[in-house]
Amino acid sequence: MDAIENLQNLLKRLPGMGEKSAARLCYHLIKTDDSFNKALGAAISSLKEKIHPCPICGCYTEDEICKYCSDSDRDKTTLCIVEEAQDVLSIASSGAYNGLFHVLGGAINPLGGVGPENLSFPLLMKRIEEGSFKEIIIATNPTEEGDTTALYIRHMLKDRNDITLSRLAAGLPIGGDLGYADKLTLARSMRGRIRL
Repeated sequence: MDAIENLQNLLKRLPGMGEKSAARLCYHLIKTDDSFNKALGAAISSLKEKIHPCPICGCYTEDEICKYCSDSDRDKTTLCIVEEAQDVLSIASSGAYNGLFHVLGGAINPLGGVGPENLSFPLLMKRIEEGSFKEIIIATNPTEEGDTTALYIRHMLKDRNDITLSRLAAGLPIGGDLGYADKLTLARSMRGRIRL
């Protein structure tokens, strides 16, 4: 196996990277300046050494505690529960949320071998009991696994009448066309409709 084939095989292991994309990226890197390739290689190789999960919420950080948990201006009465660390960035960059986060590390998926014991539910419950949360937003993905995880969280908190539990709305995207929406999306939109 030559160096090009080896790099292509490694790149194909990245999410969303197919045969053609891997080849295109590989040939782009061959033509790219050596200093860029060395910097890219160094950044990739040091990633695991520098980045770790925040001990409070599970977001990735280089610091002892992530920027969301250490930010005194964030709303400490609202907690948004997400599946993965990259979901935090998506929600935070929307500008529509200024509370705290909790990363589960995935979603309940019995067929995939992921049960509640594989996720950060003990840390979540400890945070809820020690915190002063008034609202918990479940922002799991609108998938079967995400829905199962949301139901599990709702069951865990069924006796907490002092906390409002909410779920992100799911449905049609802004500017979407009903003619192109799938049945599941339409059904979710209909169930999650709001009063005007």
